Amino acid sequence: MRAILTNPYLLVLVGGGVGSLLRYQAARWIPSTVSGVGFPSAILLVNVLASGILGIVMGWALSRSGSSDELRLLLGVGFCGGLSTFSTFSMDTMLLLQNGRWGAALLNISLNVICCLLASAVGFWLGQKL
Repeated sequence: MRAILTNPYLLVLVGGGVGSLLRYQAARWIPSTVSGVGFPSAILLVNVLASGILGIVMGWALSRSGSSDELRLLLGVGFCGGLSTFSTFSMDTMLLLQNGRWGAALLNISLNVICCLLASAVGFWLGQKL
């Protein structure tokens, strides 16, 4: 059983699967855009959330010697990698541009970059304090 819980491929697979399912649900729960109509708020939310969680995980891991590689793989690489999505952010932005919604596209770019960086920084700081 211990070999299963420490297998890096299984940890990334499980974390990524859970993160991807949560991203899918967020896109269903929160009004968003697929065809360039509306604002891609669900993707913004999951990207900021994943950035914050990854900041916490990395802040915690880097501030401790002998920290758990398993936790970093499960949550950092797997869960946050499955939850966040640069490709959907890019496609949503492109669709906004194609529909002539330059202001919404610029807002989407700005909010994703600024909010994700802030979430990472705050998460990293919190992770060091744990």
